[in-house]
Amino acid sequence: MYWAFPKLIPIALVCVAAQGQTPKPTFEVASVKAATPLGPRGMQADRKGGPGTADPGMYRCTNCPLFWVVSEAYDLQPFEYVGPDWLHEERFDFAATVPAGTTKEELHAMLQNLLADRFKMAVHREKKEMTVYELSLAKNAPKFQESAPKDASKADGPAGKLERDRDGFPILSGGMTMAIVPGHARIRSDHQTMAWFARMLSGQLQGPVVDATGLKGKYDFVLSWSFEDNNAAGGSPLDTYRPALLSAVRSDLGLKLDQKKGQVEVVVVDHMEKVPTGN
Repeated sequence: MYWAFPKLIPIALVCVAAQGQTPKPTFEVASVKAATPLGPRGMQADRKGGPGTADPGMYRCTNCPLFWVVSEAYDLQPFEYVGPDWLHEERFDFAATVPAGTTKEELHAMLQNLLADRFKMAVHREKKEMTVYELSLAKNAPKFQESAPKDASKADGPAGKLERDRDGFPILSGGMTMAIVPGHARIRSDHQTMAWFARMLSGQLQGPVVDATGLKGKYDFVLSWSFEDNNAAGGSPLDTYRPALLSAVRSDLGLKLDQKKGQVEVVVVDHMEKVPTGN
């Protein structure tokens, strides 16, 4: 009897801990299959649905490179990823039923758990030194005001057909935050933070952008820039696109982007199976 009591204590503690664990967010139903080729060369992909879209209850990614789903699961830009190149080449069809009321953050967690379950994905995060853009205030900045409180009942409806203004810039309607047409691009901040804007710029500059403005509020503004298409001359689209964007950020918003060395957190894929487990 003396030895029985101590042996029961850890068993009881394990049971209590198991009961107190928070269940992992998962899809109601999820399917991962070999890709269905789209388009004349089979390279076209289609990703739609999920929170904040017209079909929040269904997430689909058809003929998608596996990296697309990994990047969405971890909210990654390409430079924030370290792992095998084949993730950009192997394609699959994902279809998942999303529980009502799911947020974008919860969708990310569901995708992470799906990848871990079906592809045995294992990752870790680490810091990596690289060139970053530092977003800060220029002289006499900023050239925009903090947003007034928003009335949720007057939120924008779905975006309509993309049209241009008389200067050729895309007109952002509904919930659109950005659009690019040949020679012209535009970003709209509608009650957004500088962290959000830095993330948008990061995608356009294809490099990390660090917010050093010190601006803590939410802001409304429109940023427009025009650029030359130098593809015909064999140059990179960024050769003209990047300088035009940097110039517009300074002239239109009173902000500047300076390049320097910095530490950026990246997601490192330690393991990933090429063939998913069955549905």
